[in-house]
Amino acid sequence: MDVPVYNMQGQEVAKLKIDEHSLGGVINPALIKQAYVRYHANLRQGSARTKNREAVEGSTRKIYRQKGTGNARHGDRKSNLFKGGGHGHSKKRTREDYRLDMPKKMRRKANRNALLAKLLDAEVRIVDRIDMKEPKTKAFAEFLRALKVDRSALVALSPEAAKSDNARLSARNLDEVTLVRADQLNCFDMLNHRYVVIAREDLESWLKGPSSQTGKDAKVSPMGRKSEGKAA
Repeated sequence: MDVPVYNMQGQEVAKLKIDEHSLGGVINPALIKQAYVRYHANLRQGSARTKNREAVEGSTRKIYRQKGTGNARHGDRKSNLFKGGGHGHSKKRTREDYRLDMPKKMRRKANRNALLAKLLDAEVRIVDRIDMKEPKTKAFAEFLRALKVDRSALVALSPEAAKSDNARLSARNLDEVTLVRADQLNCFDMLNHRYVVIAREDLESWLKGPSSQTGKDAKVSPMGRKSEGKAA
């Protein structure tokens, strides 16, 4: 697959050859959905709480006398029958765990397969380099317009602060732009945005980095592991 590479003015300057088989060959919807649900579930804190009538702030005065009014019998206004009252069956202080697990190799295959889906839909914008001379939101917005990015965009920036600081400061105030480190691309973020914008160097590093280990070598000789030699 030959994917166009653009400069920051939106002009095509080269082609990048990407092996479709290294991304799964064909789209696997079931695998992508399983990974997406996992990433989504793991964002939940499980700490939702609601108040019962005891915890609601307010007076405990009986709102009217017990008999003679023709109305139903009531105590204070903190009953769950009234607006602003407590919950009849409130959530208590027990933390719920919604986390889901998924093998590392499956997660990586899903992330690469999601990128393949984006590439087939022409929703990936590969740039020769993302280099902002100064932090300026207007300049970054013009850069996205030049790439014909007219919907939500996931912008993957270099993990090296020296290369990405100006771009990060320029893009952080744009409403439909989400920033992520290029080495942390995942299917959840990619599928939550219409476009993915990434520099050529960062994409090549991601394709050849730890995410490329989707077989037994991911466990036997994982990339990025720190050397276990003794300190000098």
